[in-house]
Amino acid sequence: MTDTTDTVAGARRRRLRRGIIILPSAFTLGGLFLGVWAIVHATRGEFVTAGWLIVLAAVFDMLDGRIARYTATGSAFGEELDSLVDCVSFGVAPALIMYFTFLRNGGEWSWILSFLYIVAAVFRLARFNIEQAGTAKVNFHGLPSPTAGASIATFYAFTQTPLWHTWFTRVDDKRAAGWLMMFVAVLMVSNVLYPVVPRFGLRTWSGRFALFVAVLSIVAAFTYPEYFFFPFAILYITYGLVGTVLAGFEEKLPDQDPMLDEEPPPDGVRAMEFEDLRPGVPSHEDRRPQTDEEQP
Repeated sequence: MTDTTDTVAGARRRRLRRGIIILPSAFTLGGLFLGVWAIVHATRGEFVTAGWLIVLAAVFDMLDGRIARYTATGSAFGEELDSLVDCVSFGVAPALIMYFTFLRNGGEWSWILSFLYIVAAVFRLARFNIEQAGTAKVNFHGLPSPTAGASIATFYAFTQTPLWHTWFTRVDDKRAAGWLMMFVAVLMVSNVLYPVVPRFGLRTWSGRFALFVAVLSIVAAFTYPEYFFFPFAILYITYGLVGTVLAGFEEKLPDQDPMLDEEPPPDGVRAMEFEDLRPGVPSHEDRRPQTDEEQP
C-alpha cells in the first residue's frame, strides 16, 4: 500500500513540475500573441488599441522572467524563445504600428525607418543573449527592447490628447515619429546603462518604495493611460541617459566587443607559427639561441 501511495504522489509531483515548467513559456507565447494581435489592429487603423497591446506584451515579458526565476525553471530554451518573441512583439510590431500610423504616406521609401528600427531591435536582443541572458543584473547595457517598443507604440495615443494639441501644435507628428524611432533604435544598441526594475517587498525601504511606485503606476495606467505610458517611457529613457552621462561611462561594461567572434588566447599560450609545421624545419624551441650552459 505504501509503495502504491508513493508512486501516485511521485506521479503528481512530476505532473506539477511539468506544469510549472510550461508556465513561463505560456506567458512568453502570450506576449507573441499580443504582438501579432497588435499588428492586426494596426492594419485595421485601430492604432490606440495596438499600442495598449504592446504595453500588455511588455508586462507579459516581465512576468515570464520573474516566474522562471521564482520557480527555478529557467532554461536555455526559454531564453532563446523569449528573444525570438521579443523580436516580434517589440521589434516588428511597434515598427509596423509606426509605419501604418505615421510613415505610410511619407514617401516610397519611408518604410526604411521601420526596417532600421527592427534591425536595431534584432541586434539588441542578440547582444543581450551573449552578454546578460540568464545572469543576475543591476543594469541593462542599452535600452531594453520592451521599453523601446512600448514608447513608440504609445506615441500615437499621446498625440491624440488635449495636452499635445495645446502645447505641441507646431510639432510635425510624422517627423517626430521618425526621429523618435531612430533615437530609441540607437539607444538599444548603445552602452547606455538602464536600471533593472527593482524587486517589490516590505522588508526593506527600497522594496517598499518600489511597491509604492508600482501601485501608483497601475492606478495611473488604468485611469489615464494615454497620459501615462508614453511620458513614463520617455522619463525612463531620460533617466538612463542622464545617469550614464553623470557617471562618465565608468560602470563596468563588457571586456570584449560582443559583435566579434574571436576569442582572446589564454594567458601563457603561445600562438603556433606555420614554419614550425613544415617537415624538416627545426621547431621554434630548437631555433632559439643556446645559452653558455647548453652549448657543448
